[in-house]
Amino acid sequence: MIDVIFAILTFFIMSTLFLTRNKGLDVDLPSAATAQQDISTPITVTVNYKGQIGLNRQSVTLNVLTEEVRNLTGDKQEVLVVINADEQASHGQVIAGMDCLRQVQAARIAIATETARNFSTLLEDI
Repeated sequence: MIDVIFAILTFFIMSTLFLTRNKGLDVDLPSAATAQQDISTPITVTVNYKGQIGLNRQSVTLNVLTEEVRNLTGDKQEVLVVINADEQASHGQVIAGMDCLRQVQAARIAIATETARNFSTLLEDI
C-alpha cells in the first residue's frame, strides 16, 4: 500500500515539473550562468528573430509599445516587464524596444535568459 502511495506521489511531483507558464511568443533564448527565475511576470515583451514585437502574445509595433505598456501598468508603482528576445534577434530592435519601455516610469525591465548548463559546456558551444 505504501508503495502505491509513493508511486502516485512521484507521478504528481514529476508531472508538476513540466507545468510552466509561458506568456511570450516562441523564441530561442540565450543562456546565462547568472540567470534567475522570477515568479511574477505580468507583462512580457517579445522580439523574435524576424524583428517582430509582441506584447503579452499580441503583435504590436514600436510606435504603440510605450502607450500599450502604460495602459497595462495603470496606476501601479512598479511593474516587471520581461523582454524575451530571440538569440538571433537584431540587437538594434531589442534596444529600440527597451528604449520604448524606459519611457514608462512604472516599468522595471528584465531580460529573460535560459539557465546555462555549465560554463565548460558554454565554452564548447562557442
